[in-house]
Amino acid sequence: MSRYIKVPVNRSILRWFFPYLLLVFVPVSIILKIVDANPYAVSIATVLAIIPVTHLIARATQDLSSRSSTIVGSLMNATFGNAIEFLIAIFALRAGLIDMVRASITGSIIINILLLIGLSMIFGGIRFKEQTFNRDSAGMASTMLLIAVAGLVLPTLYTMITNKSVVIMSQAVSITLGITYLLSLFFVLFTHRHLFEARRDVREQVTWGWRRSVIVLVISIGIAAYESELLISVLQPIFSTTGLRQDFIGLVVIALITNVSEHVAAIRFGMRDNITLSMEIGMNSAIQIALFVVPVLVLVAPLVGAGLTLAFPPFQIIALILAVMIINYMGSDGICNWLEGVQLVAVYILIAIAFYFL
Repeated sequence: MSRYIKVPVNRSILRWFFPYLLLVFVPVSIILKIVDANPYAVSIATVLAIIPVTHLIARATQDLSSRSSTIVGSLMNATFGNAIEFLIAIFALRAGLIDMVRASITGSIIINILLLIGLSMIFGGIRFKEQTFNRDSAGMASTMLLIAVAGLVLPTLYTMITNKSVVIMSQAVSITLGITYLLSLFFVLFTHRHLFEARRDVREQVTWGWRRSVIVLVISIGIAAYESELLISVLQPIFSTTGLRQDFIGLVVIALITNVSEHVAAIRFGMRDNITLSMEIGMNSAIQIALFVVPVLVLVAPLVGAGLTLAFPPFQIIALILAVMIINYMGSDGICNWLEGVQLVAVYILIAIAFYFL
């Protein structure tokens, strides 16, 4: 007879518990910063600390969104992720990293359109041969993205042609984009909400109450914002020693770590055959960045001593146009599969490679 007793291990519990083990890097990153450790060590610890925090954000947001309509739920998933994006942009503007802010804005839009939706289609396509989504929702989101691109392209073209300042023009365009976004919310959430309701996933289980979810969400966003600000504070020496450009770090690194929570939620819904909600999370996040976060940053930038305009580098504008055109075409038939997801991810990788060698 064996002397040892085998204890059954619940793998689902291990998968649930594993991300939170990384929370130890929150105090580690703070200590490394206090002792003035190597910037690379601080940056690695900070990124590892952000991972479990974004997991908490996704978990709390999922529970809150499960108690509301699917439209409100997708907007909540996008909003709380973009709140961190906004705070990081403010910290970067205060540090004078304007080029990185512009690149992180472009990168966040592209990453939500291509990588987030692409990964959701891939993981969902592994389990389901084909998935259908709401064409009305995808069509309106694509139109809003085209409007956002127009708002970013026109000031860029103006400054390229006339070589004049676009400060006033950027502010006027920002106000127009912001009003358009607010009216689109009214359209989706009130006057025509019946057109955009995604199918509720019956396997969604509310495990936290309102109070616990809100508390966890607020604390997690605060920690993530601090860790992200900590990451920005050590980027300058990394720029000088590695030769990496601000636009590459902003478009790839910053954009990726500030959108992890949306990716986690969207991929989960894609694997549950609810690709409509995955696409709404990605597109709503991109729309919020372009039509709400960007205008607010342009209007708030002078208050923190920075001059942010909508004059983006031409290469970023080209990448943005390509991303919007591709997702607009793929969202026209209401059906997707894993290969289309691979195509979206491939385009994102190509853009990232191009910015690395730029």
